[in-house]
Amino acid sequence: MADKSLLKPTEECGIKVHIGTLISDELRRQRRPAAWLAQEINCDRTNVYKILRKGSIDTELLCRISVALDHDFFEAFQHSCGFVKPLRSNLA
Repeated sequence: MADKSLLKPTEECGIKVHIGTLISDELRRQRRPAAWLAQEINCDRTNVYKILRKGSIDTELLCRISVALDHDFFEAFQHSCGFVKPLRSNLA
């Protein structure tokens, strides 16, 4: 679950995740530089630094970053908004 210090109340779902911080933390955990991520998502290194400062980003970009880092950043939003996936029934 996302670090509580990254979560702030909002009107939409009650919690806001600072995605740039989460991405930065994951890059640091994997010991990968911003230049590596820039190459993986096909953008300039300076754009990666801009992404890391943003509180929210486009979902398509977040998907590309999730794939590059092999980390599901969408999960943080599911937990912070209280979203619970329904159990799938194996009954046909």
